Amino acid sequence: MLGVDLKGKTMAIQGFGNAGQFAALLAHEILGLKLVAASDSKGGILNPRGLDPRQVVEYKLKKGSLQGFPGADPITNEQLLEMEVTVLFPAALENVITDSNASKVRCRISCELANGPTTPEADEILHANNVFVIPDFLANAGGVTVSYFEQVQNTYNFYWPLDEVHRRLDEKMSRAFHGVYQMHQREKVNMRQAAYLVSVARVAEACKLRGWV
Repeated sequence: MLGVDLKGKTMAIQGFGNAGQFAALLAHEILGLKLVAASDSKGGILNPRGLDPRQVVEYKLKKGSLQGFPGADPITNEQLLEMEVTVLFPAALENVITDSNASKVRCRISCELANGPTTPEADEILHANNVFVIPDFLANAGGVTVSYFEQVQNTYNFYWPLDEVHRRLDEKMSRAFHGVYQMHQREKVNMRQAAYLVSVARVAEACKLRGWV
C-alpha cells in the first residue's frame, strides 16, 4: 500500500514479551525485516548492523532480560521509540507515544502490538508527520481471531490442521486491513479513526439486520 519493499529494512521492538518475540521472528522470516533494536522493562539492546532474532529470543528466555546481550550496545526504551527505522513495534505498555515525544518518532510504520501504546494527541501528530500507524485493535487482533476459530472447532467437534488455521487467519486479517485502509483513504482520516468507523458501521449493520433498530 505504501510502496515500501520491507526486505532488508530495519525494525525496532519496544517490549520483548510474547508478542514482541513473535514479531521479531515472524517479521524477519516472512517480511525480511532486520532487527536492529529491542527492549524490555530493564532496558534495551542496539546493533545497527542487525541482531539475530532467534538468538535474541533464546537469550531473553534463558536470562529473563535483554541486558548484556553480546555484540549489542545498551539503549533506553525512550531512545528506541525515537530511532529512525522502517517499522516500529510498540509491544510493551500503553501510552508510551504521547504528545511529548510523538514529534520525535521517525519510523515509517508503527505497528501496535501493545494495547493503547499511542495517545489520541500523538495519533494526530504521527498522522501529520506521515507515520503510518496500524492500530492496536487491528494489528494485534490475530490472537482473539484464532480463539474464535478454536471456539468454532470445539462447537463442531471437528478440528482443522494448522495450515488451515493459518490460511483462515491470513484471509480474515487481510480483509480487515484492506477494509480499514480503504476507509482511511476514502474519509481522509488516520488509520485508528478509520478502524473505528469500520467497526461501528459493522455493529450498526448487524443491529439493523437483527431488527434491533
